[in-house]
Amino acid sequence: MAWQTSNGLVHAVHAVRRTAQLRPLSVLSASTPLTLQQRQPARGYATEGSQQKSGAAPEIDFSTFKNTPSRIVPVSPAYFSGSPKFIDHILNLEHILAKYASLPTVAPGTAPRMAWFKLLQFREVVGEPVPTKKYKSLLAILQRLNRIEPKLMPDEVQNAMNVFLRPGNPYAFKPVPATLDERGVARGKGKRKAASAVVHLVEGEGEVRVNGQTLVEAFPRIHDRESATWALRSTQRLDKYNVWASVQGGGHTGQAEAVTLAVARALMVHEPALKPALRKAGVITVDARRVERKKPGHVKARKMPTWVKR
Repeated sequence: MAWQTSNGLVHAVHAVRRTAQLRPLSVLSASTPLTLQQRQPARGYATEGSQQKSGAAPEIDFSTFKNTPSRIVPVSPAYFSGSPKFIDHILNLEHILAKYASLPTVAPGTAPRMAWFKLLQFREVVGEPVPTKKYKSLLAILQRLNRIEPKLMPDEVQNAMNVFLRPGNPYAFKPVPATLDERGVARGKGKRKAASAVVHLVEGEGEVRVNGQTLVEAFPRIHDRESATWALRSTQRLDKYNVWASVQGGGHTGQAEAVTLAVARALMVHEPALKPALRKAGVITVDARRVERKKPGHVKARKMPTWVKR
């Protein structure tokens, strides 16, 4: 039979419940059929009756418990995120920044240079796939903390920044900046290709000597003469300093450009504020290209013609 199956039994139980909720047949006449509304019971919310009979549940009294209920709380608030260690670093830096935001700061260009972790190195440290955009936001906070006046920087800030420094910080030990000697002379060195130059710069009337010769004698081409003195020309200091340069190696063009770099470095000793102008003029940018000198007895291999069969 159908009711012997699981589905049939369920239907039979529902039919019994609906029959019990119908009005008695004695009330209705035999000729009056039951309507659909009379057959189906009225539906309501399950909370309607309970709200009328009783109020809210009483407050739990934990003093009656022998053991106070507890739950496991994660150590980190970012435990359930995709990168909890990275977010912990961000939250810690933001807390420190908010704590010391009122301290005076220095200009971005004068702040100490710091060798922060590169993205791949930082991913290895935290062991998480940190996105590039999120890591840049962390670097922005570090750079803002690094701008705090060095004399007023708290130890807490310094220790927080040291966590993100690469091992063997190349900027940690800067060479002592050059200064003027007792005669007011600044010394600068420069190289270009195979040429090297040493320049002594002192305040004067604009005299320039290269290996004891005048500028015209040392560099016959006008382009080389302008190149050698471009650091003074671009800063309008041509008639304010005297230049004594000694150059060796290379050709006239290489020597002139070596003098350019040496003059610019000596000029920054006299006037450090000219560094942005000199950088914009392109006279303190080092050209790393060098001319490879042939070793004694070295014979360059001849290139085989394309038509020779190997």
